[in-house]
Amino acid sequence: MGKHEPVALLAPDARVPDGIVDAGTAPPPGRVADLAAAGEKVLVTLETDAREPDPGLLAAASVYAWAGARALRVPASQAAAVRDVLDMVASIRGERPPAETRRGLA
Repeated sequence: MGKHEPVALLAPDARVPDGIVDAGTAPPPGRVADLAAAGEKVLVTLETDAREPDPGLLAAASVYAWAGARALRVPASQAAAVRDVLDMVASIRGERPPAETRRGLA
């Protein structure tokens, strides 16, 4: 498995941590991938007014994580669901073991 820091979740009003490049709010995923490929740690901000998990925001979080974002600013109402998505992406990429393993037996 690859060694990668988990993607950090930050509050919407959190300052940009030292050593991280702020890619802005919902930037093109290619820009995030280019910055990550250049060795930068990238922050992406995602916004929504939804109180329940927002499927669009969750999908965007998965794309940005796959593209190499190392930090996401998200509303508190979305944080738990986004963490689940980020854990799944990390498991699929082989960066962390799955929380549960199941083997299908016929």
